[in-house]
Amino acid sequence: QVQLVESGGGLVQPGGSLRLSCAASGSIFSIPTLGWYRQAPGKQRDLVATITSGMITHYADSVKGRFTISRDNAKNTVYLQMNNLEPEDTAVYYCNADTVYFSDHDASDYGKDYWGKGTLVTVSS
Repeated sequence: QVQLVESGGGLVQPGGSLRLSCAASGSIFSIPTLGWYRQAPGKQRDLVATITSGMITHYADSVKGRFTISRDNAKNTVYLQMNNLEPEDTAVYYCNADTVYFSDHDASDYGKDYWGKGTLVTVSS
């Protein structure tokens, strides 16, 4: 019904940059909040950043000043610009849509907690 597809991961040297993208597809009317999470090997999945449809952003302390989240509401796409990458940023990055509304006239027509399959970011020299 709703698919989230991430892209843009890869191998980058410390201090380098990458830009992740996540496109949501399906019968979508609106997605109030989109977010990025990451999971390093052997660790739990943690919040990286979120953004509302009104462009209000929230960041984990570990990425503040280095990562920037943005979105294109018309394209149901969210981006994560990652600068000054550190080895500790190595993880699989997942896109999340907390709530997806399918109708412009029925607020009860929604689904919850959609995830992409993830894209691997490796920061290493």
